[in-house]
Amino acid sequence: MTFAGGLVLSFLSAIAINWSWTREHDAIAAMPELSLRRPIETARSLLRNRAWLVGFGGESAGWLLYVAALRLAPLSLVQGVGASGIAALAIFSAGGHPSRLTRRERGAVGAGVAGLALLALSLVDTTQVDRKPSPYGVAIWLGALVVAALALTGAHVRIARAPALGLAAGLALATGDILSKLGVFGGIWAVAFVPLFAVYALGTGLLQKAFQAGGALTTAGLATLATNAVPIASGFVLFDERVPAGWRGVLQMLGFATLIGSAVLLARRPRD
Repeated sequence: MTFAGGLVLSFLSAIAINWSWTREHDAIAAMPELSLRRPIETARSLLRNRAWLVGFGGESAGWLLYVAALRLAPLSLVQGVGASGIAALAIFSAGGHPSRLTRRERGAVGAGVAGLALLALSLVDTTQVDRKPSPYGVAIWLGALVVAALALTGAHVRIARAPALGLAAGLALATGDILSKLGVFGGIWAVAFVPLFAVYALGTGLLQKAFQAGGALTTAGLATLATNAVPIASGFVLFDERVPAGWRGVLQMLGFATLIGSAVLLARRPRD
């Protein structure tokens, strides 16, 4: 399969994962409150729920498509294309009727799509090289992401509980996505698949808690933004990809600024 084929796989992966998250949200909403402090009991409750299992199965299929895409295309481009998932998430969460979204939610989705599109455009016709990173740099960067996810989970932050958990889940899942890219390098880097399942389990658990605290678009929307924006940034921090020169660099900076605005809209506490 060609380079373009990798981008197609990334798009299909984004659709599958975001569809699955809306199914998981609907299943979780009807269940008793889950506790991350009782992981075995929580896992049993989820595995006994057929509707949740269907969603998780779709999410797993989406991840396999994502790994296949990583073997064919650079991390930043795969994530740039995968960012289209937030638009699909908005459609799915509104039952196929975007008019059901609030004005703030529509604004957040529009800003998120625009920001991720700007990032994708900034990478067109650029040469992205997947160089193997420094193990020390990987440990520091991924460790910081996990610490940030845990801090958002346990600390009293100035945003609503559901968005905080959604963002925390996104950071944990982004860590897993970066580990997936490291693993496909092969050789000694295959060891990245060992902690991968732990951080994915953490991210999945946080996302289920977020689903019980808020709507699918707010929680999964922030998770989607994080799982796309963080790995794109990681391409430059870890894999020696360079900020494009000229107008492409401007587009990239505008893209990140717009993503921040989208996250602020999704995370803002609703008015009473």
